[in-house]
Amino acid sequence: MTKSNNADQQSLTHFDSAGQAHMVDVGGKASTHRVAVATGCIKMLATTLQHVMQGDNKKGDVLGIARIAAIQASKRTADLIPLCHPLFLTKVAVIFDIDEQNSTINCTVTAETTGQTGVEMEALTAVNIGLLTIYDMCKAVDRGMRMGEIKLLEKQGGKSGHWVAK
Repeated sequence: MTKSNNADQQSLTHFDSAGQAHMVDVGGKASTHRVAVATGCIKMLATTLQHVMQGDNKKGDVLGIARIAAIQASKRTADLIPLCHPLFLTKVAVIFDIDEQNSTINCTVTAETTGQTGVEMEALTAVNIGLLTIYDMCKAVDRGMRMGEIKLLEKQGGKSGHWVAK
């Protein structure tokens, strides 16, 4: 693959010189402390959000279960994304912020490791699965929920250093 015309982008690392997909060799990379923060949100009806906040959802504690699902998903990222390396995560924190005015729940995940490759995919996977779990637990009363704004906010560590979304 050739480099993009955009000077800020590098060539795609998951393809070899023949254009075949492969798992990137990280064997020669230094083991460093790495952190990634990702976020996303789910918008719902105000009545659905009230059920979540009051804890009277028939399936149980929506945010508690979604938090566990997000953490579990971060640990299983390499099983879900074919070319991801399995990582030993040292920390995964999941925070849900409720925005009553906009009937939205925001999910922010911080994933950490000390290793040879970053934890961006683990943080992003955790956000997605956390939001999907909220959807699953509330779909009986609100099938029109919308998930979005899923993105990487920040990454630290490794050769590329510290990156923050603009």
